[in-house]
Amino acid sequence: MRIVSAVSLGRAACVGAFVLACSITSGCATSSAGADQQPAAPAPVATPAPPPAPAPAPDEASASPSPVVLDSETLRLEGTPEVPAALRADLNRYLETRSAALADVSEDGRQMLVTTRFGQTSQVHLVKAPMAARTQLTFAAEPASSPRFVPGDPNAIVYVADIGGDEQYQIWRLDLRTGRRVRLTDAESRNGGALWSRDGAQMAYSSNSRNKRDFDIWVSDGRDPASAQRIVDAKGWWYPLDWSRDGKKLLIGEYISANESRLYVVDVASRALTRISPEGKATYASALFAADGQRVYVVSDRDGEFGSLYESDLTGSSWRPLTADIPWNVEGMDVSPDGRTLAFTINQDGYSVLHLLDTRRRRHRVVDALPKGLIGGLQFVGKGSDTLGFTLSSATRSGDAYTYQVRRKTLTRWTESELGGLRSDELVEPELIRYETFDGRSISAFYYAPEGAGPFPVIINIHGGPEGQARPYFSSLTQYVVNERKVAVLYPNVRGSAGYGKSFIALDNGKKREDSVKDIGALLDWVAAQPELDQRRVGVLGGSYGGYMVLASLVHFGERIAAGVDIVGISNFVTFLENTADYRRDLRRVEYGDERDPDMRAHLEAISPANHADRIESALFVAQGANDPRVPASEAEQILAAVRAAGHDVWYMLAKNEGHGFRKKENRDLYYFLTVMFFDKHLKAGD
Repeated sequence: MRIVSAVSLGRAACVGAFVLACSITSGCATSSAGADQQPAAPAPVATPAPPPAPAPAPDEASASPSPVVLDSETLRLEGTPEVPAALRADLNRYLETRSAALADVSEDGRQMLVTTRFGQTSQVHLVKAPMAARTQLTFAAEPASSPRFVPGDPNAIVYVADIGGDEQYQIWRLDLRTGRRVRLTDAESRNGGALWSRDGAQMAYSSNSRNKRDFDIWVSDGRDPASAQRIVDAKGWWYPLDWSRDGKKLLIGEYISANESRLYVVDVASRALTRISPEGKATYASALFAADGQRVYVVSDRDGEFGSLYESDLTGSSWRPLTADIPWNVEGMDVSPDGRTLAFTINQDGYSVLHLLDTRRRRHRVVDALPKGLIGGLQFVGKGSDTLGFTLSSATRSGDAYTYQVRRKTLTRWTESELGGLRSDELVEPELIRYETFDGRSISAFYYAPEGAGPFPVIINIHGGPEGQARPYFSSLTQYVVNERKVAVLYPNVRGSAGYGKSFIALDNGKKREDSVKDIGALLDWVAAQPELDQRRVGVLGGSYGGYMVLASLVHFGERIAAGVDIVGISNFVTFLENTADYRRDLRRVEYGDERDPDMRAHLEAISPANHADRIESALFVAQGANDPRVPASEAEQILAAVRAAGHDVWYMLAKNEGHGFRKKENRDLYYFLTVMFFDKHLKAGD
């Protein structure tokens, strides 16, 4: 059984893909620019006057010359220096780390599908026993993801892939005996969420093939592309969640925004659609059928701040809370083949905690035998087992596949991914700190501190989304700059972040956007109060929406920030909304505001960094994928032009075979090399 959350499918940002794309960043974002109205001057972000950052070198203070340009078939570099051989050798042992993510388990529980990288991109591998060799199954130039065994056919899998990061995902069926593959979707649309009925006779998925904007629900036999039939005509972003055990009903989610979604059940034969979620604004992040097919388990924040677990009938008239005692979001979940145990994880201050619920007694307990970290891909193994499969990772472990036997309480590791030339016990565990922001709220951040007395330079790494969350993911680049360059790294969860309640996630919506920027100003105050940190050597880094936060921080706090790295970031909200992919536009308007409204348009122009490039004095490095459907490359181009017009030099990296971040190792490695060099230069890292 595979459960796909509304958050992971509907949230317009990036989810796991961008974490891989920019490992010193986490999360993702959105952006926009341009307008036909003269922007009003933005209200200043109030912060105490700080000591000045180091003065720029003379060649940086004067009008910049034309940048040195290197242009190839796959890459464009402007103003960037050569990468020294010594840095390549030093950083390489950090860059050769790998991870393995559990994707699916065979019906007999004896084999796993995992995704991992041995070449340039992540591909599908088969693992036939715990700690057995990983056998590569796909060999494409582009990443392959979301593989699934075909029920009833042990020699077939399906997986998804796009081209050049364009996110036009296609579903492929691969015959493991012949190596031949068949594309099950039309090559012209975006498709995903492939979900098999238990007998393998039906595969549900979502697709925007009808009009390239709305994601309808389709069902096919998973073998012949001509068998596909559209069973739900949708408006917006809809996705399949779970099949009933008899294959007659399908649970479906509708994503509206980070604060609102809906839940339905459809009778596949008649196509009759019944809404389960009641009227009112709430999220229904994930759902699955109980064993009897007459009840569903649902994660919703309908009665409080956090996503709790409920049991409901198929009409939505009866809701029974199951985890009202847990003040954190329930995340992944799955139900055992016999229906007696429901496994779920909660996000407790960024860490995953595994719980097991007895569905008859409706009582749950914590599984405390697991190492502290992050759990993903939660699923029961095989048709009749009480064994759970999942991926386990942490700040010091890159991620591997495990199983846990519920009754025996034993943990089994299935893969052991390489940490390059590193040892886990030499890596840095972050400390969870909290600081007070401008309105008295408490903001959390993960703090990676170098060994020694300092004072150390600082990189503030801002996640995207904006409904993302900084969590203790493994990042080879973060570990490198902390250990080898003696740079402290802070990952804040500013207002608008997920994981801290639905009121907190809405605090930056619409015209409250720059309140989240003020949270960065408060973090700069916290940095200034720490004796081991050097407030004169601070850099900011962020991807997608985090890229906007970088640019906005340079506009408002430039005298306190020496340098910023903007990856696939929004530079103007109006042009972003006008140019982002059609299927994302209305979702992002809910978050940022509707640029078609004159008053909101004027506000979005007023807060867009591209309109205030003359206030950016800090050094800037911009990295972008040319095929990005979320934040188009035009967002990067316009901030480059604006900052250069103001007389400042900018480093620029454009990967022509990438989209929303860098998924190919050669591009990701180059981005890492340049980022280290950029912060070495402007933060005097290692001095």
